[in-house]
Amino acid sequence: MPESTTKTKSKIKRPNLDALKTGEVTIADVPSDWVIEKSKDLYGIDRWSNGYFGIAPNGNLTITAPGLAEHPIELLEVVGGLKQRGLEMPVMLRIENLLVDRVEQLNGAFSKAISESNYQGDYRSVFPIKVNQQNHVVAEIARFGEKFAHGLEVGSKAELLIAMSTLRSKDSLIVCNGYKDEEFVDLGLQASRIGYQCFFVIETPSELGLILERADHWKIKPLLGVRLKLSTEVDGHWSNDSGDRSLFGLSTTQLMDVVDHLRQRELLDCLQLLHFHLGSQIPNIRNIRDAVSEACRFYIDLVEEGAPLGYLDLGGGLAVDYDGSSSTATHSRNYDLDEYCIDIVETVMASLDPPGVPHPTLVTESGRWTVAPTSILLFNVLSVSTFDPTPFPELKNEELSESTLSLLETLSALKERRLQENYNDAIYFRDQMRMAFRVGEISLRERALAENICLTILNKIAELVPKLKKPTADLVKMCESLSDIYYGNFSVFQSLPDAWAIEQVFPVMPLQRLNEKPTRSAIIADLTCDCDGKLSRFANEDGPASTVPLHPLHPDEDYLIGVFLVGSYQETLGDLHNLFGDTNVASIRITQEASIEFIHELEGDRISDVLSYVEYQPQEMSNRFRTMAETAVRDGAITVAQRQEMLRLFNESLRGYTYFEN
Repeated sequence: MPESTTKTKSKIKRPNLDALKTGEVTIADVPSDWVIEKSKDLYGIDRWSNGYFGIAPNGNLTITAPGLAEHPIELLEVVGGLKQRGLEMPVMLRIENLLVDRVEQLNGAFSKAISESNYQGDYRSVFPIKVNQQNHVVAEIARFGEKFAHGLEVGSKAELLIAMSTLRSKDSLIVCNGYKDEEFVDLGLQASRIGYQCFFVIETPSELGLILERADHWKIKPLLGVRLKLSTEVDGHWSNDSGDRSLFGLSTTQLMDVVDHLRQRELLDCLQLLHFHLGSQIPNIRNIRDAVSEACRFYIDLVEEGAPLGYLDLGGGLAVDYDGSSSTATHSRNYDLDEYCIDIVETVMASLDPPGVPHPTLVTESGRWTVAPTSILLFNVLSVSTFDPTPFPELKNEELSESTLSLLETLSALKERRLQENYNDAIYFRDQMRMAFRVGEISLRERALAENICLTILNKIAELVPKLKKPTADLVKMCESLSDIYYGNFSVFQSLPDAWAIEQVFPVMPLQRLNEKPTRSAIIADLTCDCDGKLSRFANEDGPASTVPLHPLHPDEDYLIGVFLVGSYQETLGDLHNLFGDTNVASIRITQEASIEFIHELEGDRISDVLSYVEYQPQEMSNRFRTMAETAVRDGAITVAQRQEMLRLFNESLRGYTYFEN
């Protein structure tokens, strides 16, 4: 509830109770002219969906596969197919067509920019495995990207093993970032031995000695890159990845030490790649141009030093427009893919052409942009908690305290032109009533009545606030405090960790009834017993919204919600808060005949799975419970039949889904 304000009243005016309405709040009638175009605008589908999603005439959300615009597929149809295959909510749904389209778009846009600008170098796309490490995702990117020699970026031995066993084209790059021990280096050298273009990017000066030592041991000449610590700083959440205080990369002094060391060892010809990384999501194209321009100065001088550079790796940063605002806001971007590509190509040419330096092969590690739109978290709503008042019982003046009567007077005096004053009065008298309750002056039953009266006042004020041209911050906050709580069958910490950890916003909307006006404003709580287990920041064109519009629940309907653009990081960073495990996962493909192929299905964690993750032994637990039940039989507390039922329930639960099951 909103905070109280200081106010004094000199005299209590006894209200006319008969003239007061009951505590029922009138909900505005749903306008008959509500159409799906209004839902599209309300949820911003056309702003953030890249044309992949739409709304059918019946109000159901649809997927539109690239090249199949005339055959959209309803997501409810997909959900039905999942249920037939035993996959209940929540589900992480991946759409293979979108993954193909993203790979093709990225490579096609750079190819177009290179051709139109007469750029003399090539382009190589590289997917950072850390963005989504799931086997099916990485394998599909490698398969679809083979014709583009789409490579992989790795930051650990585990990821390097994935790259070595997944990539098919030897023209694809393997870019090794992060800290590297002896085994990491040895693995990369073996990849080079069999023909992969495996680059070791030197992040710290100490790595060079180890790489050269292991290369001598194996008699293999390594492919080397250096990561720059640019002075260019960027906007957005990941600004700390740039500038002098960035965590990774070589300073100019360290860079020259590496060059000198390689020259002394007559290995300067191994240095073929220059790398920088400004952050995962760069909203401002100007930052990108500035960084490329600065990196080119390093490139030119390193070539003059004798390094045969041939690759310029710009790292990640190609942003996703989560909120659809097309701005420099943290969760948006002020450029599109074509502008990103042409600006990079033209900036490199403008820098390298005057000194006559050959154009390098451009490399980008655009992981977030590639996979974010390809996955949707689907879950059902279990229940709703509202802050609607209830009708008043029959009231009598002589039985009520002064603070309660003052609340009734405030209710009867509500005026649109005095909403702030009415609000102040309601909070003041509510707080007076609560104090009276604490000292025993009013009963619990009267407190419940007074709270309901106050809630009625606040709801009626909230109905009038939209009519104000400039509502005060207090009134806006009050309206937000009255929003519903929709309880969803999912875990924020497992499936949407960035929403909790870094306040990432995602587009959130229902899958059905989009031909009806959503008359409720809500936040969405998850299943965890944690006050942070909620979605209370939503994608919005004017900046993150604190609520999302939803429909009232129908008793005979499974109300389904989708969280979009979740393909990057969310599946990898999740944790086991309250031991809610991985959700069910499904990958689908939409065919040319507009049918749905269920390509890949993976059941989510069972309870026994998550227990084993935290060092419990399910079989041992079952045996211990069996012993306890048997003891209860001997003590006469339960019958043998009851023992059997308990054991059955215990063991079935061990095999069950960690989420709510119907």
